[in-house]
Amino acid sequence: MKPHRGKKFWRHGEPLVWATGAALMAVLVSTALLLLVVIVHGATVFWPASLTLVERTDGTNVLGVRIRSDVNPDTGLRSIQFKTGNRELDPSRQDFHWYPADSIRRESYPPNAFVLERVENGDFYGFLRRLDLPDLRSSAHGNLEERFRAAQEAIRRQRAEQIEPTARELSALSDRIQAIRYAIVRGQYGERPGVEAKERGADRGHLSGAEQQLGKSSLAAERLTALHQEEAELKRRSDKLVAQQQARETALRRNVAVFATASGQEAAIPLADVVRSYTPNAMSLFQKSGHYLAKIGELLADDPRESNTEGGLFPAIFGTVMLVFLMAVFCFPLGVLAGVYLGEYAKDGLLVRIVRIAVNNLAGIPSIVYGIFGLGFFVYGVGGLIDEWFFPERAASNMPVFGTGGILWASLTLGLLTVPVVIVATEEALRTIPRGVREGSYALGATKFQTLRRVLLPMASPGIMTGFILAMARAAGEVAPLMITGVVKLAPNLPLDAQFPFVHLDRKFMHLGFHIYDIGFQSPNVEASKPMVYVTTLLLLAIVLSMSSVAIWLRNRMRKQFQLKTI
Repeated sequence: MKPHRGKKFWRHGEPLVWATGAALMAVLVSTALLLLVVIVHGATVFWPASLTLVERTDGTNVLGVRIRSDVNPDTGLRSIQFKTGNRELDPSRQDFHWYPADSIRRESYPPNAFVLERVENGDFYGFLRRLDLPDLRSSAHGNLEERFRAAQEAIRRQRAEQIEPTARELSALSDRIQAIRYAIVRGQYGERPGVEAKERGADRGHLSGAEQQLGKSSLAAERLTALHQEEAELKRRSDKLVAQQQARETALRRNVAVFATASGQEAAIPLADVVRSYTPNAMSLFQKSGHYLAKIGELLADDPRESNTEGGLFPAIFGTVMLVFLMAVFCFPLGVLAGVYLGEYAKDGLLVRIVRIAVNNLAGIPSIVYGIFGLGFFVYGVGGLIDEWFFPERAASNMPVFGTGGILWASLTLGLLTVPVVIVATEEALRTIPRGVREGSYALGATKFQTLRRVLLPMASPGIMTGFILAMARAAGEVAPLMITGVVKLAPNLPLDAQFPFVHLDRKFMHLGFHIYDIGFQSPNVEASKPMVYVTTLLLLAIVLSMSSVAIWLRNRMRKQFQLKTI
């Protein structure tokens, strides 16, 4: 008799097959929904939304961007949220307000309503009333809006011609003062009793030791005096430039545009504080597209402002990419070498089994544990030792160079975090190669190293690249280890610039993952920072997917090249 169809169904494990397929489908759908939510909320942030003039039943008017509506489940009443801006004029200092739907009498979209993006205090919504330009030569021709645009351009030109060169000169002076301060510290450290003789040794000549020491002390004192005089002169010059810059800033800020809010209250907005202005209700589709592209360019090329909730993300993008690159440089070779040794050279025994168990367990340790290890071993241990050897004067003056968090220690910590994944992937890729391939290579006279280099590693390269992709994707999204090994909210200088030695691995850096944490959970105004959270998340996903796509392309290319060789 043939077995019952139901028993055959269970005996062949078809329920498990369907359950596995259903689980895979659930994971794919969840991932797609997550990406869809991030893309929808992140990609539409910079599109200029229409300004709504709300006339309420109590006689008050509100001008703002309609965000969403919600129904109170307890009362059944519907409320509408508006972004009203004008934070400095609101007693609660909030940008967002809820209004009951039944209190709104009429909504309109005035074409002359302005949006002002400012350096601080967020956006301003209002109607242009007049211009007050005492220190600005501006054309009196055209209507009020045209003269406002011309005044903005004149302010930008004056800032570029007068203030920005002074700011660059102040930055150069600050670097020079810092270098002199460092030289003074070195000189003072060298003058300590016994340090000169201990570190540099006494010269052996026709002069006595006392005479040599006296001569060196005199030269050191003259050098320190000259450095102090140069530092004082640079500080005087810096103070003069600061006063000059402040005077020019004050003169620029006297040029204001007077705007009226929806309630009729007037506010004088300095043109120097306006980053961008536009009238969204009067913009065409082409103008809105140009505004959108300009905001994308600002996001990718400029520095953040307004507590990181506005402006660009270039320092965070640069820090994220450089961190992953350094991590790959440190992690990938070490992981591949360790995997090759465990798979090809190490003899199976108790010690090797313990090492394999340890590697597998390391892959599951929480990332914050790696952060604590990196802080103790790399920052305080290795970094402190480097400072004692090469920068003793900075260590003695409590001004560490490598004995504090930086991108070098953060990348090494992430390298330790991800190296177990590369080790396991390398060992598994080598293990899947048939033994006959090795024996055939040995039969042709190849050595073990030649077999490894010319046969095994090319065949295992797709699997090794898979481990590298997993390691890179995990490292790009880790935040906890970075918070205690070098990441900061705002980094004034990039780890890579045009100043010698060009690559500054001791510097702190910004990271997109930490940026999301900072503005999403540490910002006092959560509603205002929510759009930037979506934008940063979308940008981080785009970077991870781009780097992973390049790695996958390389892996597929390796696989095709190997297949062609075996035909």
